[in-house]
Amino acid sequence: MKISTKVVMLSGLVFPGIGHFVLKQRLRGAVLMVTSLIAFAAILRIAIQRAMTIIDKVNSGEISIDTGTITQLASSSISTTDNSTVNIAVIVLLACWLFAIIDSYRLGIIQEKKNP
Repeated sequence: MKISTKVVMLSGLVFPGIGHFVLKQRLRGAVLMVTSLIAFAAILRIAIQRAMTIIDKVNSGEISIDTGTITQLASSSISTTDNSTVNIAVIVLLACWLFAIIDSYRLGIIQEKKNP
């Protein structure tokens, strides 16, 4: 398997930045990984907060254990601040992922040309 294909698959299917580590571009890979992890953590934190709010309401008896009610509450309980935070985090995560795929492919092609 060509190195460009291998690093694209690692960056695209596993996590952004892993392909850069294979190409020995550790600083670039670390920046992509850390940025992606921060964005992912922000999304996860808000999702867990929403879930805990719903669980508290179910435990207190404020809402019944009904799939429709819980689904409606989960989709409508987001605040404007949380919504914008999630949107920004998703955009950052997708941008890092896309950049990692394209850049690792580009660097892999360069490396293949140097070492045929």
